[in-house]
Amino acid sequence: MSLASLESASVPPALSPALPAPRLRAVPDGTEARGFVLYVGVSEATAAAAGTDLRTIVEALRRLTTDLAPGAETYAAVALAPAGSGGRDVDVVRLALQDPTARQREIPPAEDKGDGVVIDLSRKRVVLEDGTAPLTYKEFELLQYLVLREGRTIARGELIESLWPDAEDDAPNERTIDVHVRRLRSKLGAYQDIVRTVRGTGYRFDRHADVVIRHSHRGPSPDLV
Repeated sequence: MSLASLESASVPPALSPALPAPRLRAVPDGTEARGFVLYVGVSEATAAAAGTDLRTIVEALRRLTTDLAPGAETYAAVALAPAGSGGRDVDVVRLALQDPTARQREIPPAEDKGDGVVIDLSRKRVVLEDGTAPLTYKEFELLQYLVLREGRTIARGELIESLWPDAEDDAPNERTIDVHVRRLRSKLGAYQDIVRTVRGTGYRFDRHADVVIRHSHRGPSPDLV
């Protein structure tokens, strides 16, 4: 599956001759458009300043979609970013929601520190006080998935479905995912509790004051495919 672009066109006045519908670009032969994504860059603070909130905006867009196409189905997801990370809201949304063409140009990388831990999403590495943590690719993907959803509890089933797609042969079940998390924690040394267990539910990333998250400038992070 992939994305295509919809060429923009102004809405014609009611009395103007009908214009051809906007065409989709980059749609290969043998494929068909099954829907679209509209990235909306608006923070909670911006929405509040306008006298509304994200839930209200989402519900309004859903009602509009239903009015225009009664049989359409909708799915909404909220993009989260570490507090104070900066950058344009829409760029953060595109990265978090896995747009393969996203470019996060305006979020500057954090500086390495002499102590603490740096989670470098652009270079796929975790730097501890005593060197680089020897994470496997899957371990880094697991950590990154939690980091990009900071403060949200992620169910074990969601981790498996997102990080082991298409029923891979080595995909864990909801019990063995705990083993993967335990191995990840063991490599984080004194900072292993940034990955917290929420009993009966799943896992959550909680950032310490001495944890720095470095974002990518050149494109999606490793789990944004």
